[in-house]
Amino acid sequence: MKFDMHCHTSEGSIDSRVPIADYVSVLKANGFGGMLVTDHDSYGGYYYWKKHKKEMPDDFVVLKGIEYDTKDAGHFIVIMPDDIRLHVLELRGMGVNQLTRIVHKYGGILGPAHPFGMRSSSAMFCHKMKVHTDLMYNFDFLEGFNTCERVRSNLLARELAARYDLQCIGGSDAHRIKYVGTAYTDFDTEITCNNDIIESIRTGGVAAFGGKERYYKKEHNKRNWFATTWSFKAFNRSLGILYTPYRKHKIRNIRKDNPQHKNRGTV
Repeated sequence: MKFDMHCHTSEGSIDSRVPIADYVSVLKANGFGGMLVTDHDSYGGYYYWKKHKKEMPDDFVVLKGIEYDTKDAGHFIVIMPDDIRLHVLELRGMGVNQLTRIVHKYGGILGPAHPFGMRSSSAMFCHKMKVHTDLMYNFDFLEGFNTCERVRSNLLARELAARYDLQCIGGSDAHRIKYVGTAYTDFDTEITCNNDIIESIRTGGVAAFGGKERYYKKEHNKRNWFATTWSFKAFNRSLGILYTPYRKHKIRNIRKDNPQHKNRGTV
């Protein structure tokens, strides 16, 4: 069953130009069975699809994910169980250690997105990950193919996954319609919900992944310029600080919760 595991929709990501209805139509027409919506620090795209499900193409699986901006280790793709929605995951700025503890406490999985991609938002260009490489053992998978990255970046990602025995996924990371469906992840079992995909990744169910990198233009180098990198980091850190009081409140509620006895609902 073929999925695009990194999808940004216009309903959930301010930098995407692709409505989720177009995402579904294009992927379905190209033989995909589903997609993981991974908007930036938002479940907006997924819940838009859920609200308008009757108007969307049928026989296609749309799953709820998120691309979370940590304060110290770049972007992470997070997949939570079907019955869990943590509002704290929509408040960027947690450190990677705290993010990992919360996701695992509630039965979710996570892994670095484009680990050797943009210097401003990729795990292996962050000081935290360079110094504490053993953190890789805490993750459940990593993105081994991303359409937006160079061939070498994806190769390094696959080598990193092999070193730490992690499952790889492939995703288009598409923000424009022409890149939708240019990457894939094949699963060896039928996937109908978030719980299925979590179980499949945990048990080695990724049968194949890959795709086609976009044509890399000289202008794409701008995203790794010093000024671009640090401007984004400053923006991300500023928003993270702004959200700190509300995020701390949500985390306190999470600490009070015991998922062994209460594993459904919203925090």
